[in-house]
Amino acid sequence: MIRQTWKAVVSLWEDDEAADPILYDPVHVAAVVVGCLFALGIVFWDLWALLVFEGGFLTKAMPFFQVILTSKTLKDFGYEGSPYALGIFEGWIVNLTALFIGLFLVAAIGWVLRHALQGGKPRH
Repeated sequence: MIRQTWKAVVSLWEDDEAADPILYDPVHVAAVVVGCLFALGIVFWDLWALLVFEGGFLTKAMPFFQVILTSKTLKDFGYEGSPYALGIFEGWIVNLTALFIGLFLVAAIGWVLRHALQGGKPRH
C-alpha cells in the first residue's frame, strides 16, 4: 500500500513520454490577441457612441417621444434644420447606429449561446 502510494506520488513529477507536448503557433496567439483587442474596441466604441456621444441616446429618447406623443415640436428642443442646428438631437445618427449595432451584438451572443446549449445540433 505504501509502495503504490509512493509510486503514484513520484510519477507526478516524471515526464510522460507518450503525451505530445502542447505547441503554440505564434501566429495563432497573435491572432487571438489582435482579435480580442478588436472586439474590445468595437464594444468600447459602441458603448461610447450610445451613451456619451453628443449626450447619448437616452437624452434624445424622451424629447423624441414628447414630440411624437404631445403637442411639443422639434423647435421646442432647438431643431432648426437638418444639417445645421439639430438642437438636442445633435448626433442622433451615430447614437441610433450604435443602438442597432449593440442590439445586433446582443442577438448574436444570444444565438451563439442558444446554439451551444443545443449541443451544436440544428433546430428542426
